[in-house]
Amino acid sequence: MSEKLVNYVVEQSIAVLTLTDPPANTYSYEMMRQLDDAILRARFDDDVHAIAITGSGDKFFCAGANIVMLTNVTPQFKYYFCLHANETLNRLEQTPKLVIAAINGHCVGGGLEVALAADVRIARKGAGKIGLPEVNLGVLPGTGGTQRLARLIGKSRAIEMMALGKTFDFEEALELGLINHIFESGVFREKALEYAKQFVPPARASKSVGHIKRAVQTGLELPFQDALALERELQQRLFESEDASEGLQAYLEKRTPHFKGK
Repeated sequence: MSEKLVNYVVEQSIAVLTLTDPPANTYSYEMMRQLDDAILRARFDDDVHAIAITGSGDKFFCAGANIVMLTNVTPQFKYYFCLHANETLNRLEQTPKLVIAAINGHCVGGGLEVALAADVRIARKGAGKIGLPEVNLGVLPGTGGTQRLARLIGKSRAIEMMALGKTFDFEEALELGLINHIFESGVFREKALEYAKQFVPPARASKSVGHIKRAVQTGLELPFQDALALERELQQRLFESEDASEGLQAYLEKRTPHFKGK
């Protein structure tokens, strides 16, 4: 039986996926396989309306790929490892449920690439550094990092950051738009779950949130007119949903809607 490297629990309609390989929660081929399984499990669980991904312990979210593993395999295996990791992170990015990276410690290299595949990133105050320093190893961020970072903070900033191998604190990352919020250290897990609860029923129509995500994630890769067509298609699907009926009726009745994610 393989070692458990990704812990999966559901709390208040949120699937919490915890990367567990101390001390730095570095990922291997096996961890990526388990993460892939956990993402699929959350995606098809009707009781899960959002996903949070975090690291075990309080020092590291994830320090990226396991360097010892990479130095002991063939170039061909390295290629297929990156390919599989890319597929896993693409699945995380494309799953129709909001994904929150709860960055509880250092988030560097491939660890930041994992976080970049999430929709929202929140961080624990003073918990560590963030960045893509792969250039210092003579390689590049090869699990989607070059593409996602540039789309998030712009080409010029992204190239400079990666070419210098720069890491920095979470406050600077917040200013860059790399993370969305910073929460106090002592209550980080509680605050992270409280934050995630904003996006799940009954407070929020999670199906609508998921369609907003798809409209943005897919639409930005399409020509503008095609993206508008996708937006209209997703809107039509929502018009047919129970939550749309509830939201519109609640508005007319001047009451708070009670959503079900259906």
